[in-house]
Amino acid sequence: MRSRDRVAVAALRSALAAVANAEAQPSPDGQGAMGMTSTSEHVAGSAIGVGATEVERKRLSPDDVLAVLRREVEERRSAARELRSAGRADRADEADAEAEVLARYC
Repeated sequence: MRSRDRVAVAALRSALAAVANAEAQPSPDGQGAMGMTSTSEHVAGSAIGVGATEVERKRLSPDDVLAVLRREVEERRSAARELRSAGRADRADEADAEAEVLARYC
């Protein structure tokens, strides 16, 4: 961030978000936060009690984090191929550059 490397910052922020998403626990009923069954009698669809909708996040092993990063690298490389075939070489180069930044950590 200090070097103002826009591509590296974008790639790393995206990768951190992907890791955070991988740590999220699926809801027990598969419905997500808006499909809660225990509700307050005063507000429809709200959970009862402070922190009632919070669950502990999964702890990823180092191998799990590497798998997320590898997936992110492959997604960018795939996007670059598609962008090149669509005649968007500028965007493809950016996707390739982001893939290279993330590949350093795999």
